[in-house]
Amino acid sequence: MEEMYIITSILSFVLGLLLAYWLKGKFISQKYKAAETDAGRVVDDAKRSAESLVKEAQLEAKDRLLKMKSDFDGETRETRTELKKQERRLIQKTENIEKKQEQFEKKEREISRREKQLNKKENDLQSNQKKCVAQIEEQKKQLERISGLTSEQAKDLLVRAMENEARYEGAKLIKRIEGEAKENADKSAKKIIATAVQRYSGDYVAERTVSVIQLPSDEMKGRIIGREGRNIRALEAATGIDLIIDDTPEAVILSGFNPVRREVARLSLMRLIADGRIHPARIEDIVKAVGEEVGQTIKEAGEQAAFDLNVHGISPELIKVIGQLKYRTSYAQNVLQHSIEVGFLCGIMASELGLNTKLAKRMGLLHDIGKAIDHEVEGPHAVIGSNLAKKHGESARVVHAIGAHHEDIPPETVYDLLVQAADGLSGARPGARKELLENYVKRLEDLEKVAKSFKGVSNAYAIQAGRELRVIVEGEAMSDEDAVLLSRDIVKKIEETLTFPGQIKVVVIRETRAVEYANK
Repeated sequence: MEEMYIITSILSFVLGLLLAYWLKGKFISQKYKAAETDAGRVVDDAKRSAESLVKEAQLEAKDRLLKMKSDFDGETRETRTELKKQERRLIQKTENIEKKQEQFEKKEREISRREKQLNKKENDLQSNQKKCVAQIEEQKKQLERISGLTSEQAKDLLVRAMENEARYEGAKLIKRIEGEAKENADKSAKKIIATAVQRYSGDYVAERTVSVIQLPSDEMKGRIIGREGRNIRALEAATGIDLIIDDTPEAVILSGFNPVRREVARLSLMRLIADGRIHPARIEDIVKAVGEEVGQTIKEAGEQAAFDLNVHGISPELIKVIGQLKYRTSYAQNVLQHSIEVGFLCGIMASELGLNTKLAKRMGLLHDIGKAIDHEVEGPHAVIGSNLAKKHGESARVVHAIGAHHEDIPPETVYDLLVQAADGLSGARPGARKELLENYVKRLEDLEKVAKSFKGVSNAYAIQAGRELRVIVEGEAMSDEDAVLLSRDIVKKIEETLTFPGQIKVVVIRETRAVEYANK
């Protein structure tokens, strides 16, 4: 039974396995069929999708081909159009070049023709020139025979004629240049001078050296003379000044060339008169004391002048010389005051021109120091002053400016001309200077005499106190250009022959008058 059961169990198991294997096979077969079915369906779908994509790609390719063909056709048309335009331009340029070539050939033929004509004319001119030279030589010989002059004499006449013509043209040129220069220079110079005058506010009341002393009574004359003249002799010996006691009522005149000594004598005599005790011993004491006071005053005056102008480093001895100018006058103008004015004016004008102001002031202050000792040393005061400045260590420019301010030596720098201008400006202002009537009249007569000494001058008048000379010339005998030269010649002769303060303006007047008379 058990064996049957085992066999039965085994058979059952085997049958179960067979059945399971069969079922599995059947299941796998069904799945395979289903998979085949799905694969066929997928393949069909893929084929349909591929066919669709191919169709779309073909359509897109056709569109791109059409578009590319259209673009290519458009570019081809544009290229053809541009090529046609360039072809037309090239054809046109070629035609223009051919035309220009024809014109050049035509011009070349014309130039060749003209060149031949010019060569012919040149040959004719050379031939004519030879004939003219021969004719000129023949005419020269005939002219020499007719005129009785050689060719050298004729050349001299021609040179003189050309010289006169050149002089005439030169005078015209001088007149034009002077007019242009004056138009510009006068404005600048007047502006600078006006600025200098406006900015300088000096005292116009100049101090004068008094040579006459007023006495309280004529009785004082006897006391001044003293017993047997001992007082007056003692006073003259102590001061070096002559006392003139004449019939002039209540006055004593002091005479002497040294202004400092004359000032010492004046102050001493005034003190003696005020004191009343006049005898030789007292005179010596008073003169000595007054001399020391005047010396101190001179030093202070020089120091004050240098301080006012802000000029430093001047030698103490030169300071004393500057102070002595306080007692020196020129045409009644106080020389120290004049020097200070010139210093200020030089400084202002130098400032306007952008120059060294301190140097210009120094030159202006020292320009007239020669007048302090010109009664002791011979020569022009400008040269004396330059030598004195050089002796006391002043610079070469200052020394030269002092010597050149009256052109005793020629000016070289702008500073020299500034000193000249400021000196003339200070001396020429109204009321600055005075002179004796006889000298004044003599100077006017000399001015008129100088002008009348020139040929062609009909009359001359000195006006404005000798500051201006008006010269009347004959209109028929002189041209405008000759009048310009005449004014320069007169100025030159005045500067060479006359001595005068400031400057003199020379005006030459030329006019033509037409005069007729109506009779009835």
